[in-house]
Amino acid sequence: MKAAVVYESLYGNTHAVANAIAEGLKDAVEPLVMSVAEAERTDPTSTDLLVVGGPTHVHGMSRKPMWEAAVKDALQHPEKGLVPDASSEGPGLRAWFASLDKARGKAAAFDTRLQGNELLTGHASKGIAKRLRQHGLELVAEPASFLVDDTNQLLPGELDRAREWGKMLASAVSSRT
Repeated sequence: MKAAVVYESLYGNTHAVANAIAEGLKDAVEPLVMSVAEAERTDPTSTDLLVVGGPTHVHGMSRKPMWEAAVKDALQHPEKGLVPDASSEGPGLRAWFASLDKARGKAAAFDTRLQGNELLTGHASKGIAKRLRQHGLELVAEPASFLVDDTNQLLPGELDRAREWGKMLASAVSSRT
């Protein structure tokens, strides 16, 4: 079985979570981790499992103007210690979903978001899950969030939790085939 883990990442947190999810998948599923730009050049929906994630911005999936402003801010203020991820120049999930054809198969959604009350932070994963379903994919798990602190660093234990979530996804897909 094969899985594609597609991510959008601004400062590398979502990329790191995508890699950790893939580590959790690898005992049961052959994972391939790819940025949205890489996913545009392939067909990740032809796998047994499509896992998609991105950062939460203003309660949902990011929009290009917010993304560009955040990258510009990081570059103008190196004292914040935020370095744009190598994939941050590519298209976002919104553009990718707009170009995606209908598909069939299994899927899961995740996000990275600020630690805090969910009503205040929002969840990009809920919008991602909605779009996965709209494209004909069946969710095998509830959308998951992995948390960052107010300095935009993943909280301790979040990568371990992402690996465990990946193992759970592998089990869910294996039991449904």
